[in-house]
Amino acid sequence: MQIAGLFLFSQKIITVGRSQKKPHLKNVEIIDVAAEGKALGKVEEKVVFAAFAVPGDVVDIQVTKKRKKFMEGHITAYHNYSDIRVSPECEHFGTCGGCKWQMLPYEQQLKYKQQHVTDALVRLGKIALPEIEPILGSSETYYYRNKMEYAFCNNRWILADEIESEEELDRRAGGFNIPGRFDRVLDVKTCHLQAEPSNAIRNELKAFAIENNIPFANLRTNEGTLRSVYIRTASTGEIMAIVVFWNHETEKMVQVMEFMKQRFPEITSLYLATNQHGNTVLDKSDLKLYNGKPIIEEEMEGLRFKISPRSFYQTNSKQAYTLYKKAREFAGLTGNETVYDLYTGTGTIACFIAKQAKKVVGIEYVEDAIADAKENAIRNELSNTAFFAGDMKDILTTDFISKHGQPDVIITDPPRAGMHEDVIKTIISSNTSRIVYVSCNPGTQARDLSILDEHYRVARVQAVDMFPQTAHIENIVLLEKR
Repeated sequence: MQIAGLFLFSQKIITVGRSQKKPHLKNVEIIDVAAEGKALGKVEEKVVFAAFAVPGDVVDIQVTKKRKKFMEGHITAYHNYSDIRVSPECEHFGTCGGCKWQMLPYEQQLKYKQQHVTDALVRLGKIALPEIEPILGSSETYYYRNKMEYAFCNNRWILADEIESEEELDRRAGGFNIPGRFDRVLDVKTCHLQAEPSNAIRNELKAFAIENNIPFANLRTNEGTLRSVYIRTASTGEIMAIVVFWNHETEKMVQVMEFMKQRFPEITSLYLATNQHGNTVLDKSDLKLYNGKPIIEEEMEGLRFKISPRSFYQTNSKQAYTLYKKAREFAGLTGNETVYDLYTGTGTIACFIAKQAKKVVGIEYVEDAIADAKENAIRNELSNTAFFAGDMKDILTTDFISKHGQPDVIITDPPRAGMHEDVIKTIISSNTSRIVYVSCNPGTQARDLSILDEHYRVARVQAVDMFPQTAHIENIVLLEKR
């Protein structure tokens, strides 16, 4: 890296090779942070985006995408480091695909996340906003995740300082897939996202497999045995581990599972899984409980929530509580309301608010999630909930509302793509007095709010940071009937 003070920061474009389409930008000052956490600079009035820079950095950028109004690229040199930059905690920063904001102080991360929410609602949604409430930061900025997946591979990603090595390299790895490369895994020594025994499980499982000649998977050739391990932890102290194998080599599988059982007795739910599909989604895996309980449990305000291998639960347990409390506050429940919880998942929000409502109706596409939601209501002795499985636009109709009651409050927490237009039309026709819109994507949230704007005004906005060291943000909006 080149250090500030040795260069004149005259900004110009230098082309490389014969192509004039992908220039090499010199001495670009980073002036802002844009959507998805990308750094933003300007060259000759054209915006350029790149990752791993902060406002105040001066960098060279090799352009990889050139459009009429903007360019994107990767940084090739740093000439000056911003005063706000901090040293990343993780040795894998910049190579691993996650935690791209480790070089930003946490207070700056919160500042730019709040800015992203405001920009999305105002610029994209054209929404008239009240005074936005201060973002709610996470008390834990590392080791906050309750779920991680680590891949095993015999085709390890080779680091830059290893390329010219004359030594024979061990290509076996346990860690994360390189972005855009399904068949290459970065070997990770320490991940700072999930508390122990997360790193110990990954590292010792890898070492055991090497010592006992258990083949690592190769997704390009569809060979090998050990494929991945999922680790889920709960606030109750319970731990679930799911070891995924590529093929059915029974002897080697049992050897690995016995090692896991004996070495990590603190694992309360140990699963064996096989998956020969191209993707790593557990839905495609053949799951078998090997040892312990079939589930682990999360706890929130005395409520217990079942977590099975395929269950969805917010990945930051502490901030999930913050998020749900704020959503409940926005709902303004007095105990007399009928509440619809759209995209209810396993019914976490529905169960969380049930004691403050007269009735809660939850709707979710995934049938297994609805089964978990019903069980969560039973185990928490909640008799005023009802859950339904199906496509939201097909389930939520005027006939459904006539049958199950007029909603006084609608809480909606859709996936990143936002709500289908038919769902929004039904919400409007329901004439509900309050809508609490929880979103992990302020862009699609802004789009939906612009459709609702004729009938509902934005009364409150509250961003909640669930994912420190990344650009991701959850946002809650309270809409009131005009």
